[in-house]
Amino acid sequence: MTHILAIDQGTTSSRAIVFDAQMRPVASAQEEFKQHFPASGWVEHEAEDIWGTVISTARAALEKAGVAAADLAGIGITNQRETTLLWDRETGDPVHRAIVWQDRRTSGLCAALREAGHEAMVQERTGLLLDPYFSGTKLAWMLENVDGAREKAEAGKLMFGTVDCYLIWRLTGGASHVTDATNAARTLLYNIREGQWDAEICGLLNIPLGLLPEVKDCAAHFGDAIADHLGAEVPILGVAGDQQAATIGQACFQPGMMKSTYGTGCFALLNTGDTLVESRNRMLGTIAYQFDGTPTYALEGSIFIAGAVVQWLRDGLKIIKSAAESQALAEAADAEQELYLVPAFTGLGAPYWDAECRGAVFGLTRGSGPEEFARAALESVGFQTRDLYEAMHDDWGDAGGESILRVDGGMSASDWTMQFLADILGAKVHRPQVLETTALGAAWLAGMQAGLYPDRDGFAETWAREREFEPVMAEATREARYAGWKDAVARTLSR
Repeated sequence: MTHILAIDQGTTSSRAIVFDAQMRPVASAQEEFKQHFPASGWVEHEAEDIWGTVISTARAALEKAGVAAADLAGIGITNQRETTLLWDRETGDPVHRAIVWQDRRTSGLCAALREAGHEAMVQERTGLLLDPYFSGTKLAWMLENVDGAREKAEAGKLMFGTVDCYLIWRLTGGASHVTDATNAARTLLYNIREGQWDAEICGLLNIPLGLLPEVKDCAAHFGDAIADHLGAEVPILGVAGDQQAATIGQACFQPGMMKSTYGTGCFALLNTGDTLVESRNRMLGTIAYQFDGTPTYALEGSIFIAGAVVQWLRDGLKIIKSAAESQALAEAADAEQELYLVPAFTGLGAPYWDAECRGAVFGLTRGSGPEEFARAALESVGFQTRDLYEAMHDDWGDAGGESILRVDGGMSASDWTMQFLADILGAKVHRPQVLETTALGAAWLAGMQAGLYPDRDGFAETWAREREFEPVMAEATREARYAGWKDAVARTLSR
């Protein structure tokens, strides 16, 4: 048993990567699946599309690698977080499409809970804010709006899970209804100080505790994938939400280390060790990872639209045919024009947390064209990252020393975007040799649990930098550009 299968189930696609005994990726497969937008601000997935693409990519990756399921020491799973599924305990049929983390339909419920004075209690226990982003209000919406769901839930006939939980349940043939601490920490229902589901918050949202899965460490035995799926029984030994898996894959095991992942959204995590920092800047407190029953905490800032802004250039404006074209367009943009694109397509995340505002472009002239739009789109990711960077360091305090940001995810492959990021932050940006850190984190969890891979210290020693981006922008220019961004955001906010 010399290989690990990492399942990386994302917002727009599912991937599977086979890693060898030296933690090297040897084969992968990826499939996109359909996004559903039934109303403004609503985003849904078909559960069967998620499951089908996971299984087909897992089989394809194993075939490409020439590895049989019997050769796998274990499976690691990482997943889009907060996306909410509710299914029948006996038939396995979902009662509704999965409601995706980007979905904003519960903004009214969140506002009502805030106005009733509940946010301070919820934040103190969960580290999270009352926002539609998280799973709890999505689950509450399903129970109230799907015919028969409330009655079935009260009768113990339904099961709730985030994507990891649903995949484990399917892989194990319905034997395991479990999740890990990092995914539980994103539901709005889990007390991350006490390490258990919070009965008072569940009562506030009218959610029966019997719907909820068992919570385990990130490295644990979650059950065995039955032979029907891959050809042999394989233990599931590692699970972490995608941003926590990337934090692990970047070996950010020391307090003060920070990573930022650029996928559909952008997510920055700052390791705060055994301290759950109470943010003054509307950052989130969360669990970075959990081993041996002991959580390590983090501050997290979430940007809803990062790579998705490039998809918008392609699918919405149709000014590019592939994501790779965006960099060339940005490089050709008129330097005299200063367009600001605030990509609040589904509201703004940290540190603004405005579910009602929508996207806007500022600074348009008759000369503004595809090049300027592409540059503004890529720059919006850097500006939003600086918002998070400043808020997190203000919360955490200046520990001294040099500020370095480790980056990963699809957009981190763009040299232009990463150079702008370093420039607007005024800090060094390190890109690792292995960009697929999310899958690597999941693979390491499973491989470490199986005894195939090294412990935390040994794994940290394997991290290697591919490139360093140093800031070259003049300080005055940096601050002027950022001031322009802050003005654009202020004009976009709904309040």
